Amino acid sequence: LAQALLCPKPTSDWCPVFCAVSFTPHTMSLGPLVCSKEVKKALDQGKPVVALESTIISHGMPYPQNVQTAREVEGLLRERGVTPATIGILDGVIHIGMEDSDLEKFGKLGPECRKVSRRDVASVVARRENGATTVAATMLLAHLAGIPLFVTGGIGGVHRGAEESWDVSADLTELGKTPVCVICAGAKSILDLPKTLEYLETQGVCVAGYKTDDFPAFFTPHSGLPVSCRIDSAEELASTISAQHQLGLASGIVVGVPVPDKLAAEASVVEDATRKAVAEAEAKGVKGNEVTPFLLARINELTGGESLKANIALIKNNVVVGAEVALALGKLPKSKPLAKL
Repeated sequence: LAQALLCPKPTSDWCPVFCAVSFTPHTMSLGPLVCSKEVKKALDQGKPVVALESTIISHGMPYPQNVQTAREVEGLLRERGVTPATIGILDGVIHIGMEDSDLEKFGKLGPECRKVSRRDVASVVARRENGATTVAATMLLAHLAGIPLFVTGGIGGVHRGAEESWDVSADLTELGKTPVCVICAGAKSILDLPKTLEYLETQGVCVAGYKTDDFPAFFTPHSGLPVSCRIDSAEELASTISAQHQLGLASGIVVGVPVPDKLAAEASVVEDATRKAVAEAEAKGVKGNEVTPFLLARINELTGGESLKANIALIKNNVVVGAEVALALGKLPKSKPLAKL
């Protein structure tokens, strides 16, 4: 019903990605999904594009560091010949790629933006609200736009005590049904990592270690848990993504990139603060979607702001790897899926 209400009568120049999209001088618009001119041009020309989430901007960092980081991350991609596609929802319109003014608006709105997972997309669009996309929603929308690669800080997972709370991130189920490769630093060590990996295995998700046999735990380069395969170059990962597409496998790929050695020292301080913050959250009864904002703020306090610096450096490291993979993927011949499995 929401789609019918929002969709005007189709015209000949509508975007094939989504029924309610047409072109204007700056974007594809007039419906619930728009691509920026920069992203549309790159996709039309078959040039490399990397998706980025918006929750990091609105909920992950304070203003103005969030906007500054978003600009720097996009800049890292552009410097390497890759087009950034930051994804989010503004006034009910899904943006695949944002103008600088959009990033500024997201940054200033901060936590006022709804945190949007797959379940929330339709309602936020229908109500014309502002929404910051999580890993799950960013994967979904990137796939709709034809973008196979997404870079983020870390994925969600199975929370400790999930046998009682059933608290399992929707990122994991999305990875089981959306064919997008997610380059990240693994999952945070505050999660139940063995259960997280077991869940991903059940979902049929390839969990690859980038130049490592060990699944990274965000600020910790080694969790002691093995990945399902090791990949040692951007070219090898690009070939794996291409094979996944050609085989028609509907699941995604998680690529764990270990935090660089130069960040390991500061990372250990952050890990200690994280454990203290988690204990405080449990003692205070903080639950649900209030947990992450509480932890981020408390960890930043305990580390005197160092956790924010480490977080930014970690994301930038992942983005550099993502750019290399996107460029390698762009050099491979395009192939059609044999079937959808």
